[in-house]
Amino acid sequence: MQNKHKAPLFEALVAHDRLRAAAFHVPGHKSRAAWGDERAAAYYSSLLPLDVTELSDTDDLHHPQGPLLEAQALAADCFGAEETRFLAGGSTSGNLAMILGLCRPGDLIVVQRNVHKSIIHGLMLAGARAVLLSPEIDEASGLATVPGERLVAKALERYPEAKALILSSPNYYGMSPDLTTLIAIAHGRGIPALVDEAHGAHYGFHPRFPRSALRSGADIVVQSTHKMLGALTMGAMLHMQGERIPRSAVRQALTMVQSSSPSFPILASLDLARRQLHTSGEHLFSDAIEALEHVLEALERTPFRALGYGRYASADIAYDPLKLVLFDETGTFDGFALRDALEEHRCIAEMADEKYAVLALGPGTTQEDGRRLKEALLQLASRRQKGRPEGRPEAGMSGRRPHEKAEEIAIPEPVEFDREERTAITVPLERSVGRKAAEWVIPYPPGIPALFPGETITKSLVGQLLRWRHEGARIQGIRDPQLLEIQVWQDNGS
Repeated sequence: MQNKHKAPLFEALVAHDRLRAAAFHVPGHKSRAAWGDERAAAYYSSLLPLDVTELSDTDDLHHPQGPLLEAQALAADCFGAEETRFLAGGSTSGNLAMILGLCRPGDLIVVQRNVHKSIIHGLMLAGARAVLLSPEIDEASGLATVPGERLVAKALERYPEAKALILSSPNYYGMSPDLTTLIAIAHGRGIPALVDEAHGAHYGFHPRFPRSALRSGADIVVQSTHKMLGALTMGAMLHMQGERIPRSAVRQALTMVQSSSPSFPILASLDLARRQLHTSGEHLFSDAIEALEHVLEALERTPFRALGYGRYASADIAYDPLKLVLFDETGTFDGFALRDALEEHRCIAEMADEKYAVLALGPGTTQEDGRRLKEALLQLASRRQKGRPEGRPEAGMSGRRPHEKAEEIAIPEPVEFDREERTAITVPLERSVGRKAAEWVIPYPPGIPALFPGETITKSLVGQLLRWRHEGARIQGIRDPQLLEIQVWQDNGS
């Protein structure tokens, strides 16, 4: 019987420190703050004893047989997985490993288009081909979520050789459409569904949180335990369940993409974060939810609103209450200006875009944090200027550029991802049809690539880019943001 109150890896590190042994092994600091800096020593001295290496009593991440093995088993039990692996290289290492474990060069994967760059890097390392599916654009917010059910079904019907479906949810704004049907579509074709759930490690642990990808049936789920739970930065987990995935191959891939000298403080923090969640459950988030309520109560006295509440919520999307997505209903502040103004009040947001400021809460959030944010928003409301700042985009809900629905977009041709260096040349945009792109084209908002390197440029895409050029759209990734020219492969990728 597993004891959820234990933190076996952390406890093993503490026991090792209590030996007070002479360290004739790496690391070189020997558990002593030896930088000749008293201030640095004060910060680091209590952490250094945990920063050890693979010893007889500390275990080995790549061949766990002791406390690490037990810690990972407890994590699997906590999160509802059949097997869990600790990651000391963030969700990036997990995303790389799940792709490398499933794909051989030339294999085809169906992939949500708006994924983290680590997914694309995994495809490149694997030498895979990918059918990139455009996500739905939520009408209430203008933000991208996941591909629609019809689009996924059509893609898997057209490409029956697909080895897997890769999704990314929630998005950075804490928006989570139900993944159950999309995963069931993949399973109906006999292939696994892999989910990058970096921002959803806490999902399913409170009645107000969305359902987790594991509970929705995903075969592999990667979570950044450090983002929304209590682990140190770079602490993450990879969860596996079911018989559709080659677990041994995924484990082997993890040994390739993770350091042979992983950080034991990070690994131990995963153990502690799991124990905290495992033993406290929904009560772990009580202060954060209370802080949120302080802010929500005050918003009606300000021009600021929160995505996911009232008329700014979509019925088919679950919203993470720990992602407070604020915007100015009057358009006086855009997202960047709101972020900067909050920083002046010592409230540091996670990120901002042209409309929204995103604030992330977590187990460490206190009620005092909520009161500080509430007072900051009330003070900003009292001194805001009328009218929007010069040069700022309109921030109203209708301010987003319209997008086609994903189901109306034709299923794209596969993109071949590899690491081969090719010579790029510049051609006029109008003469690029049929060539393979050598650069990214990313309209912002919403920040979803319209074109990946290696993707064939179609006539319809050029037409869309010409419309964006005429509208003066903001384009990222391309050398010529005016969209007069575009980089293509000289040999056309052949």
